[in-house]
Amino acid sequence: MKDRGLRTFVTVLAGLAVIYFGATGHRESGGEGGGISGGVVLLALLASLLAWHLTRPGPAK
Repeated sequence: MKDRGLRTFVTVLAGLAVIYFGATGHRESGGEGGGISGGVVLLALLASLLAWHLTRPGPAK
């Protein structure tokens, strides 16, 4: 991926997707635990770093 803006967008989107699904995916019937845990933040960071790594530009030809 050559466009750095698009690469940054994909990276941020990956992190936000993990945070969104992590915050909404484990709703309990008791109503407590309505925030995001440190584990979800760590997974979001790892997903963002993975997206950044996978979308790096290839070698110049």
